[in-house]
Amino acid sequence: MRYADDCMIFCKSKKSAVRTLENIMPFIEGKLFLKVNREKTKVAHVSKVKYLGYSFYRYKGKCKMRVHPKSIAKMKAKLKELTSRSNGWSNEYRVLKLTQFIRGWVNYFAMADMKQLLRGTDEWLRRKIRAIYWKQWKKIKTRYRMIKKFGMPEWKVHELANCRKGMWRSAIMLNSVLTNKVIASLGYMSMADYYLKICEN
Repeated sequence: MRYADDCMIFCKSKKSAVRTLENIMPFIEGKLFLKVNREKTKVAHVSKVKYLGYSFYRYKGKCKMRVHPKSIAKMKAKLKELTSRSNGWSNEYRVLKLTQFIRGWVNYFAMADMKQLLRGTDEWLRRKIRAIYWKQWKKIKTRYRMIKKFGMPEWKVHELANCRKGMWRSAIMLNSVLTNKVIASLGYMSMADYYLKICEN
């Protein structure tokens, strides 16, 4: 405990927490000779606390963990950076960087309840991946050739190849071509699937 950088003390009531804080400060500073950051040290309800990227909530009398909104925002910002359409990366390198980040992030937050969060993030991430491929197929003849490989009817191939919608809206139309299964076959990892896999193990 002497080398702990951050810690939480749980109490049954606010009154008890205030009393505990008053008693623990002299012990930490006077007996252990450690400096307490008084700006960060406070009494708060468990639902209002951010700790090592986690937040907490009560469910059926038990305290459970989830990912703090600030941690979610950081995660999405990083995924946005890794799926930028202007970074000049090859598809293979992008798959590698995404896999490294997803494994590290999910392993760190594995104790959180985040199945629904990751399923929603997966949908958003796959749409960004489809937008990347759409940009790569920028010429109509390239789109026609690539889409035709997936066995789409001729009218559908023609409709998609000649789509004049913006990149983000076009990515929705690619759902029928670059399906979730196809994206997985290209090496892109599902955050939700990986989370469920490590939870089971």
